[in-house]
Amino acid sequence: MKKKIELSLILPCYNEAEHFLKSSQLILDVLRKNRIAFELIFVEDASQDSTKLLVIEFLKRRTDKKYRVLFHKKNTGRGKSVADGIQEASGAFVGFMDIDCEVNPNYIPEFLAQLKSGSDVVCAERHYQTTTGGLIRALASKLYQQLVKTVLTTSLPDTEAGFKFFNRKRILPVLSRVHDTGWFWDTEIMIRSELAGLKIAFIPVQFKRRIDKTSTVRLIPDTLNYFIKLFSLWLNLRGNSLLKKI
Repeated sequence: MKKKIELSLILPCYNEAEHFLKSSQLILDVLRKNRIAFELIFVEDASQDSTKLLVIEFLKRRTDKKYRVLFHKKNTGRGKSVADGIQEASGAFVGFMDIDCEVNPNYIPEFLAQLKSGSDVVCAERHYQTTTGGLIRALASKLYQQLVKTVLTTSLPDTEAGFKFFNRKRILPVLSRVHDTGWFWDTEIMIRSELAGLKIAFIPVQFKRRIDKTSTVRLIPDTLNYFIKLFSLWLNLRGNSLLKKI
């Protein structure tokens, strides 16, 4: 008898050609080694490099229905890619990770176990390597998280990690209220999950910044964009709170 899908793992892909095949195989090896009943859902977000062709090549050698891909006709952002994957997933539990594996896929079994023990949302809490690039990224992340805590009055330690797992049934109602489609999606899904009373757990992970790939993160413009969206979310939540009091 065919095993029922336990975990739907979503891999959003945008300009990942430099490491796609190696990273995909690494993730696949972890899932197989731990005997997880999984499905892989690639969401190809209209890459400008050869990522689309590599996804097609990867899937040609794996005809099983547990390997799937969604192709976006235009670039929509990481958040929309993950959201589309969650909607299409068939597993009781669903997760996503950045395919560059800056957070090692070896953490997957621990996150899945946490969901099985009753958590609705399990998010990575990143600990950075002490390299120059890592320190800069860590400092920017810490400053942002402090701002999130102050503006949105939350105690969540890390909302932005690209390594999150969910109880699919519990997260779907929250997902329907998330508006952002880009990188800020991570903050919004976590804050709205907290406000919805979902049980949230954090697992410490080692974040190893890859210097052998071209980053799609633009530190200064992306940071400014985050700030704008952070205050927009605050206004939205504050407005909804005031309406409830009327």
